[in-house]
Amino acid sequence: MDPSRDTAEKRDLRERARAFFRDNRPSDPGFKLPQTFLEVESEEQFLWLKAWQKQVYDAGLLGVEWPEAYGGKGLPPGSQRVVAEEMGLAGVPFLVNRIGLDWAGPTILAVGTEEQKQRYLRNILSCDEVWCQGFSEPGAGSDLASLRTSAVRKGDHYIVNGHKVWTTQALWADFMILLARTDLNAPKHAGISYFLFPMKSKGVSVRPLVKMTGEGGFNQVLFEDVEVPASCLLAGEGDGWRLAVMTLAFERGASEGSATGGALASGGEVARLVALAKEVSRDGRPASEDPVMRDRIAELAIEEEALLASALRARVPGLVEERPLALPFLSKLVSTEFGQKLAAVGQELEGPLAQYAFGAERAADGGHFQRAYMNSFGFTIGGGTSEIQRNLVGERILGLPKST
Repeated sequence: MDPSRDTAEKRDLRERARAFFRDNRPSDPGFKLPQTFLEVESEEQFLWLKAWQKQVYDAGLLGVEWPEAYGGKGLPPGSQRVVAEEMGLAGVPFLVNRIGLDWAGPTILAVGTEEQKQRYLRNILSCDEVWCQGFSEPGAGSDLASLRTSAVRKGDHYIVNGHKVWTTQALWADFMILLARTDLNAPKHAGISYFLFPMKSKGVSVRPLVKMTGEGGFNQVLFEDVEVPASCLLAGEGDGWRLAVMTLAFERGASEGSATGGALASGGEVARLVALAKEVSRDGRPASEDPVMRDRIAELAIEEEALLASALRARVPGLVEERPLALPFLSKLVSTEFGQKLAAVGQELEGPLAQYAFGAERAADGGHFQRAYMNSFGFTIGGGTSEIQRNLVGERILGLPKST
């Protein structure tokens, strides 16, 4: 995070990114924008955010580490993180095709055929094609290997039947990274395959779900005798579990070249908390003067800096060589719980004002922290609950014995 350590090439990229986000910061669209890619609920929001990502890509600031042959710039490792840092500092909107950029794209880049790389990667960066993730099912969330969606080979295509849930942006997506069972008789981890699934196929039904914030974003997806070409299979039959673990590692920031540079590229929320503390009152004085609240905010500031430092540490090969997945999986666990804790402190700062919902006339900071707190549960549950993450880290990464 220290620009003074940039190479000349990265300094030039940082200056270009800083200038672009300064000069092209989008104006207020006149309607509510979601806080994260998990809350995109209307076509109006989606199209606005899609146009923003296209603008960032056209400026040469997206996918900068991906090969030029697939729409990237072929720059050295760490370059995309420079752009992500400047995005965070500028406070510009997020990139809506997050699942394509950070999960589907890196997985295709790692194991896809040349034809698949040429077909999908450029359109992911430009946001011409948006992706969703078809992993969780009603009976297979944290225990993902228990999934029952099936894909049966019939000549040059597969017939897909099943049900996925908590599918972010399925309503707008062109493609899905889909886990389906291709061998019903194999052990549950061995019979799963990974598909680059076209969402506009006949027999696909998408049903939006409403969250406790009153917003959408999540969906359930039903597949009824859906025919998909065999060319949609990624790698080989039975490789699905291995590829799912790879994708989840990318989701947690294991790839330096992920197109958004990682979820926690720069800080900002603690600064927002400090600003709020100066605006609201406790016992007739600004909350920023309350010693207890000052101590709570200081703890969060220290934790935020530690998370940023840990993200840098994950990029130093010598520090992660022995257990390369440990930091990415721990980062998902710690950063999502940090976000939840921070939003809770924000509401505590507001006192009685915390009762006002997002967008209410008297809500402090527009109700940002109320909305952030309710949305935070999507992050601590999605991709494996915090409890599951602790088991994964302890048992599968650190090799600790199972608890009794």
